[in-house]
Amino acid sequence: MTPAFGAPDLASQPVAHAASRRYNVAVGYLREFLVILVLAHHSAVAYFRGVPTSRSPLLETPMLWRAFPVVDPHAHSALLALFLGFNDTFFMALMFFVSGLFVWPSLMRKGNAPFLRDRFKRLGIPFLFAAALVAPLAYYPSYLIAGQRGVAGYLHDWLSFGDWPTGPAWFIWLLLAFDLVVTAIFAFAPGFAGALSRLARNAREHPVHFFAMFVAASMAVYLPMVAVFGPAKWTSIGPFQFQTARLFHYAVYFLAGIGVGAYGVDRGLLAPDGKLARHWGRWTLAMLVIFGANIALMLMATSRHSALSPGAANLIGGFVFALTCGAISFAFLALFVRFVTRRNSIFDSLSDNEYGMYLIHYMFVSWLQMALLAMALGPITKAVAVFSGVLLLSWGTSAGLRRLPAISQVV
Repeated sequence: MTPAFGAPDLASQPVAHAASRRYNVAVGYLREFLVILVLAHHSAVAYFRGVPTSRSPLLETPMLWRAFPVVDPHAHSALLALFLGFNDTFFMALMFFVSGLFVWPSLMRKGNAPFLRDRFKRLGIPFLFAAALVAPLAYYPSYLIAGQRGVAGYLHDWLSFGDWPTGPAWFIWLLLAFDLVVTAIFAFAPGFAGALSRLARNAREHPVHFFAMFVAASMAVYLPMVAVFGPAKWTSIGPFQFQTARLFHYAVYFLAGIGVGAYGVDRGLLAPDGKLARHWGRWTLAMLVIFGANIALMLMATSRHSALSPGAANLIGGFVFALTCGAISFAFLALFVRFVTRRNSIFDSLSDNEYGMYLIHYMFVSWLQMALLAMALGPITKAVAVFSGVLLLSWGTSAGLRRLPAISQVV
């Protein structure tokens, strides 16, 4: 019998232990680390070699300013390009995995309807704030760099796009959409969470088997999408944007996180004494080897002498991307579960403010990058300076805003 929408069927709950609210230091600090990587990634993107440095009005295609709000014409670094490529391969997928870990425990504690109300409050309201305020402030430097002036002209251009650029806030609305979908699935098919947890049951002692199954699922959904849409296309409908080819790839990571969390975050794959943590060195070495092979294959595929058709290059690139994403993700999971065991007051503060930092950081990024354009500094120096400023400004602003009760209840 299907349970009422407001209450999960207790008989179908995978593991009672999964409802524990005990703070998991490794997972909490990994999530914090990923947010800091997002800040660092966006701080360095202005110094990416290969992006056109001349700027045209915002309404002219191809609108590269959406991905690169500021491009420094005098500071480019191959090392930063490597850093950006490494991040882009895995960090958003792993964020979806980590976000999925606590979906089932939260549903068990609250029931479906209260869980959805909480998700709308903690994701929907911040998304509206980021879309309505942070994104327009973050992209205004692009308007200024293009030689245009005046808030009225900027607002005219902004409202003429046909959609509403939101920058990094795309992750928040897509996470909310995934929450809505899985809650509906759990309401009408309560055994689904149990099926996911059974897939993760043997991951503690057989992480390689889980990894193989996980990457195979990722490839199964990513390769058809990248074959049709290519790796770089974005879909934008109003304020809702997502990387087209990666939509179901991210869904696989989210569902895998739900399965691991339903079985018990510290009982299965992420058990401190499990094989993933014990063999962290092997996973780290595998990450480095696979990422190195990824770079080599990418260089060969994009070489002028490559005989690959665009379609074949997309398929090979998609295969390597999915494998590399999984390898890097598992390596970081192993490293954090193995070595992050004690709490620290500074890291706790960062963890408390990570969500607020993610929401507001983008406006600090573009303004600081624009401020450094005229300075005769190297690209790495500029990237480090922007990152340091963004980290401190985002951290301090988030901590200050969270002192307000109305905001602390949401963020």
